[in-house]
Amino acid sequence: MKKNKHFNEIEKIYKEMSPHLKERLKEFKNIWENGSNKDIHLELSFCILTPQSKALNAWQAITNLKKDDLIYTGKAEELVEFLNIVRFKNNKAKYLVELREQMTKNGELITKDFFDSLPTVTEKRDWIVKNIKGMSYKEASHFLRNVGFGEDIAILDRHILKNLVKLEVINELPKTLTPKLYLEIEEKMRNYCKFVKIPMDEMDLLLWYKEAGVIFK
Repeated sequence: MKKNKHFNEIEKIYKEMSPHLKERLKEFKNIWENGSNKDIHLELSFCILTPQSKALNAWQAITNLKKDDLIYTGKAEELVEFLNIVRFKNNKAKYLVELREQMTKNGELITKDFFDSLPTVTEKRDWIVKNIKGMSYKEASHFLRNVGFGEDIAILDRHILKNLVKLEVINELPKTLTPKLYLEIEEKMRNYCKFVKIPMDEMDLLLWYKEAGVIFK
C-alpha cells in the first residue's frame, strides 16, 4: 500500500474541499436526525432511480413526484410520466410502488421507523439488498450514506472504481460487480482510507467531486 502521484493530486483537492465535504456529511446526518418517515422514504426512492442515470436527474424526478404527493399515492402508470429523465422508467415506477407498499403499515409510511429498528448499518444494508427490488449494494450504500450512515461503507460507482484503479487500490475495473467482489473491494478501500487518513465517507464525496465537479448526494 502506497501513496502514488494520483493520491498527491487528490490530497491537494482534499485539503481545499475538506470543510465542504464535512459540512455535506453533516447535512446528511441531519436528514436522519430531523427527518420524518416521508423524508427518509424520499431518500430511499431517490436511490432506486439512480442506476444508469444521473443523480441530478434522479433527484429532479423525485422533486417532481413530491409536488402533488404522487410519490406517496400514485400508481406506477402515473409515476412513469415523471420519470422520462431517468433510464428504465417503467421498471423503476413499479419498484417505487412496491417500495411504498413494503414501507406502509396501517396506511402510514414507516420507512425511518423500520430502518431504525435494524441496529447496525450492515443489517440495514443487507435487508435492502435482499428485499428491495432495483437496489444492489451500491444503491443500498448510497441511501445509507445520504442519511448519515456512510462512515464505514463504500458506494462503488464508476467514478469511485476508476479512481481506485488509479490509486492502485485495485488492479482493474471489474467487468461485473458481484456481491462478493463488492465487499472485497469495499474492504480494500476501507483499508486504504485508514492508511491515507481520509475518512471513507469523505473519500467517496471527494472522488465524486473530482470527477463530477460538484458535491451532490
